[in-house]
Amino acid sequence: MPDKKGSAYGTPAADTSFRRNYDLDEYAQKAKVREAAEKEEAKARYEAKLAGKKYYKPMTGDETHTKARREVIDLEANVGKTLLVPAGAGQGKRGRSAGFYCAACDLTFKDNMQWVEHINSMQHLRNVGETGEVKKATAEEVHQRIIEVWERLQEQKKASTTTLKERLELREEEAAKEREARRLKRQEELAKKKAEKEAAEKIKVEYGDDVRIEGEHDEDDMMAAMGITGFGTSKKK
Repeated sequence: MPDKKGSAYGTPAADTSFRRNYDLDEYAQKAKVREAAEKEEAKARYEAKLAGKKYYKPMTGDETHTKARREVIDLEANVGKTLLVPAGAGQGKRGRSAGFYCAACDLTFKDNMQWVEHINSMQHLRNVGETGEVKKATAEEVHQRIIEVWERLQEQKKASTTTLKERLELREEEAAKEREARRLKRQEELAKKKAEKEAAEKIKVEYGDDVRIEGEHDEDDMMAAMGITGFGTSKKK
């Protein structure tokens, strides 16, 4: 007969060794640290309120400068869709519920005006790791940005061409640019060869013909290594 005190797997019925053991001291220390941080934040909020200022999350030094938004805000992404929200959702802005939800701040907004104001607010910028300050651009950066915008406009213009005449004109412009680039490259190569030749001639003038220029006597060296001293005639004078 099976042992009534045991289980089907041969272990005691009251064996709970498979359960995870929690370090109570570790979690008590974590709770103590969290409570201290919450207390400091509450004190800072109270002092800011007394001073008539708004409280912002303190910076850690790892934040970056605020940059212009590259992507377009899609306010109609959830139009016509069904979203599942928690049972207790909809009580104020805190937490996720129906509407525009910000994961960085854990807030939900019911209309698009509040949502746009929030993502531009200092509170949101601090939570996403930005300082809220814009880096001052230099003249070179402004010039480079103008060039990038101009190139992008030209690409859009090329993409919008529909007639055969316009496509042929664009192709002709591109071919002319390619020819000009090749011409400039040839000129640079010729100038480089000319400079090297002039430098070699200058060395000969300064030090005489005994100076060996790289590549100048390769044929003579090869003939000497093969034992050929010359192609003179054997005819007697």
